[in-house]
Amino acid sequence: MLSIISLYVATISAICFICLVLRRRNSSANQVILPPGSKGFPIIGETLQLLLPSYSLDLPSFITTRIQRYGPIFQTRLIGRPVVMSADPDFNRYIVQQEGRMAEMWYLDTFSKLFAQEGEARTNATGMVHKYLRNLTLSHFGSQSLRESLLPHLENLVRSTLLGWSSKDSIDVKHAALNMTIEFVAKLLFGYDCNKSKERLGEKFSHISQGLLSFPLNIPGTTYYSCLKSQREVMNMMRTTLKERRRASPETFRGDFLDHALKDLNTEKFLSEDFILQIMFGLLFASSESSSTTLALVLKFLSENPHALQELEAEHERILKSRESPDTPLTWDEVKSMTFTLQVINESLRLGNVSLGLLRRTLKDIQINGYTIPAGWTIMLVTSACQYNSDVYKDPLTFNPWRWKEMQPDVIAKNFMPFGGGTRQCAGAEFAKVLMTIFLHVLVTKYRWEKIKGGEIVRNPILGFRNALHVKLDQKD
Repeated sequence: MLSIISLYVATISAICFICLVLRRRNSSANQVILPPGSKGFPIIGETLQLLLPSYSLDLPSFITTRIQRYGPIFQTRLIGRPVVMSADPDFNRYIVQQEGRMAEMWYLDTFSKLFAQEGEARTNATGMVHKYLRNLTLSHFGSQSLRESLLPHLENLVRSTLLGWSSKDSIDVKHAALNMTIEFVAKLLFGYDCNKSKERLGEKFSHISQGLLSFPLNIPGTTYYSCLKSQREVMNMMRTTLKERRRASPETFRGDFLDHALKDLNTEKFLSEDFILQIMFGLLFASSESSSTTLALVLKFLSENPHALQELEAEHERILKSRESPDTPLTWDEVKSMTFTLQVINESLRLGNVSLGLLRRTLKDIQINGYTIPAGWTIMLVTSACQYNSDVYKDPLTFNPWRWKEMQPDVIAKNFMPFGGGTRQCAGAEFAKVLMTIFLHVLVTKYRWEKIKGGEIVRNPILGFRNALHVKLDQKD
């Protein structure tokens, strides 16, 4: 009897064991294998580690240590969301080419209230909406507009700005460049006049940029609270302007960005007043932080590399000597002939990645290297890692504008994306480069400058200055 019971127990045990093995095999076969990485603490994930400041142009240790541990594609959790970070140039290029199919433009929760990504503003616009917005932006800031109308206005802007700088003992370059850029763009967008407005847009956007990757704790005294407060003030100012335009008679049509958007309000079904305001806010934001930081970096790099400054000055002196009069306004052909100037700008953009990369959200499960990135996850394309790739850029942390002479277009396309890529590449990229080109032309032909203090780099993780770069300008004889 005992042997029968023992046989029965052994049989049942064997059946249970076989079922368990089969269940595990089936579960393993169906299990989604996520990219390697760590999710960190509950809710906040690894946000605090990412925000730890580093004092170098190089990637934050948060990213470099994880690339060494997990490879170029790894998962983490930031501000409550699962995020996959990619420093793989081929995968990054693939993702930016999948806009609207496998992935879409996205912001972390800290950004969402700034850009109303889940509201009527449709930040993630695709198809005909995105095409309309891109065409409208290019019509006011693109190559044709620059060539036909904006060039002399930009030159006058830079000349008057630098003349004002030269009258002061020292200038905080980033702050002053931000004011110059944002006030000019705001004028093109909705007729902003800094001499008549009570709102100082430069100050507002300084607060906004400081809160971009802060923890989204919206209580008085926090960086995020100040960020949202400034955003509301900017939006209210623009909303007032929009209401005034709608009440104005057709004869007052100015032809700026706002006028064209309001003109299309009745014909384009996706347009609304809130949508127009969000687009203008986005354009102001995009034009302010990156251009001002890059201009400050250019002056820092040139002050530390006299050989580069000498070649830059020589290029612009040749342009002056080729004219009948040295005071003749800049022409489009002259701007496009400034090859070394463009190399200086590209090298500064490469080294000075203001943000770590581009954000996308997956619309479908994405397979990569045997791993699955589930639908709904955020992907951060760490373009800065590609731009510091020592296999592509020799001595990647060294300022070397001459390296761009030998760079091949296909290599640049995969490893240099300061303005994004694919259909979402910034429509204002040409505008930003032309503005910086004109700035350098006027600066090196009309002024001498010296670094007074500051200019030490900090990342937390957005690139900025530990102490503001101050310079002193003097007019040349």
